[in-house]
Amino acid sequence: MKLVVGLGNPGREYKNTRHNIGFMVLDYYLGKVAWKNKMESNFYSTTINNEEVIFIKPLTYMNLSGMAVSKVVKFYKIKMEDILIIQDDLDLKIGTYKIKKNSSSGGHNGIKSIISELSSEEFLRLKIGIGKNPLMPTDKYVLAKIPDDELVAIESNFPEYKEIINSFISGSIDK
Repeated sequence: MKLVVGLGNPGREYKNTRHNIGFMVLDYYLGKVAWKNKMESNFYSTTINNEEVIFIKPLTYMNLSGMAVSKVVKFYKIKMEDILIIQDDLDLKIGTYKIKKNSSSGGHNGIKSIISELSSEEFLRLKIGIGKNPLMPTDKYVLAKIPDDELVAIESNFPEYKEIINSFISGSIDK
């Protein structure tokens, strides 16, 4: 069983904000599906290539994401190596991404919450660059709507993110 988590904040006011890139990637990957409200998350499960896969978008707001992730992990007894978290990253330029495993939160409060609740950094992360704006406080920047030109750069990588998720599900992500 695999768990794919897209980080973000629930609610219309957060749609297309930098902090909601995880939600956006899952919406692209899955298309229109019937999300259920379960374990403090928008929850969807399916079978892909004989692998049961759970997708969640925590409804706890970013800074408490670990509460929702932990509930799912504990209930389904999911191993750390079977978790993929999709997150925004201030330290990466827009249009870039990085795949990381076993690293600190890097100051990301959603990841900090997940590490705390799971007592582990051993999960895999797809970190998607949102860049920085030194003239804007970080909390305002991550909650701001993504300008159209940046959105185009981010969305142009969605097919690649889909391949990364497929590789994770099939167990070939290391390649």
